Amino acid sequence: MATADSAVPPGPPPPGREPSPGDAEPPYLLGLRLAGRRVVVAGGGRVADRRVPVLVRAGADVLLVSPSATAGLEGLAGAGKIQWERRCYRPGDLAGAWLVQACTNDPEANDVIAADCEAAQVWCVRADSRAASAAWTPASGEAGDAYVAVLTGDPRRSAGIRDAVINRLRDGTIGARRGRGATPLRGVALVGGGPGDPGLITVRGRQLLSEADVVIADRLAPRSILDELPPDVEIIDASKIPYGRAMAQEHINAALVGHALAGRFVVRLKGGDPFVFGRGAEEVLACLRAGVPVTVVPGVTSAIAAPAAAFVPVTHRHVAQEFHVVSAHVASGAEASTIDWIALARSSGTLVLLMAVGRLDAIAEALIRHGRASSTPVSVIQDGTLPTQHTLTATLGTVAGKAVAAGIRPPAVVVVGEVVNIAAEIAELLPGRQRWIGTA
Repeated sequence: MATADSAVPPGPPPPGREPSPGDAEPPYLLGLRLAGRRVVVAGGGRVADRRVPVLVRAGADVLLVSPSATAGLEGLAGAGKIQWERRCYRPGDLAGAWLVQACTNDPEANDVIAADCEAAQVWCVRADSRAASAAWTPASGEAGDAYVAVLTGDPRRSAGIRDAVINRLRDGTIGARRGRGATPLRGVALVGGGPGDPGLITVRGRQLLSEADVVIADRLAPRSILDELPPDVEIIDASKIPYGRAMAQEHINAALVGHALAGRFVVRLKGGDPFVFGRGAEEVLACLRAGVPVTVVPGVTSAIAAPAAAFVPVTHRHVAQEFHVVSAHVASGAEASTIDWIALARSSGTLVLLMAVGRLDAIAEALIRHGRASSTPVSVIQDGTLPTQHTLTATLGTVAGKAVAAGIRPPAVVVVGEVVNIAAEIAELLPGRQRWIGTA
């Protein structure tokens, strides 16, 4: 008897193909290009919920046939990504199909579908029986432009092997520079390295870093991962120390262009995100004007990551519905400043201030003068996401003095607003008051 998740009406089904001695023979692995081709998925349960999004990503024209479906599949249908027929499977559903996924929870229903596929010479993947399935779905994944598919007799083992290979591809252990063969990468990649913790660089960023011939790294980039690169990779230190020595931007641009035009693949490793106070657009323009192709890999910006690491939410329901990210490297009132401190002071949203440690006194005075209460809570998160992370909690009226007394130094992110009280509430509930939560 068919169940609610079946795709065949009740009744005696024709027998499916019995396993044959050929099932012990190795499969012939093939990559299917399904863009624009009809794929029929029978059954709308958990198995279909995993497989259909992959088919959609491959560009397949997916017909889902099932009386019911998961919320995820219903969402894809509502968005027009798949066609959903809310009924049981009918023999005519195979018309025009290149591939069929029999994912119902009724073996008899899957027998019917598999038999129809055999008769129509259409490949059918049965979710319920590996031995009776004409085709198998491997454990698959991707890393950059590499696609990996693993088949063994045990799906868990296949997934484990897949994960091991994918992880090594992503961290550059497999397929890095020496494995590029005839298609080495060229040009420049601007990679956002994240807020400091090397584990927070994106998978794509780490993969491109492993392919680099030259790396031009900022001071706030996750520099510890540079030690993982082969010794023949040229590393150029482009650090800009506050009020200290710095590699001029025009020299950075010249290095990017020069090395790229010499045929090397250059990774510009930056802290945070390249386009959030990172002068990334200037470097893109310099490269493109010189005819150098550029790839931009977004990164996790410290403006949000550092507060999150200290459990400071930049928004919170009924507390803050907006937040403003401000670079405070130019003093308030200076001719070069484009910041409207009056509007920020009168806003009820959270203020996230970057490069503000040296100007906390002037910033606090300006905000209070223009309307922010001196009792507004403030957090200063130093070395966000790093083992040395430290959080100072104060008020707008006291933060400048407390920061000096506590020896707060850059890099630090300053958060102004009532959301700081939420962090304090969270801190009280953390077991053992986790080491990265503290008050100076």
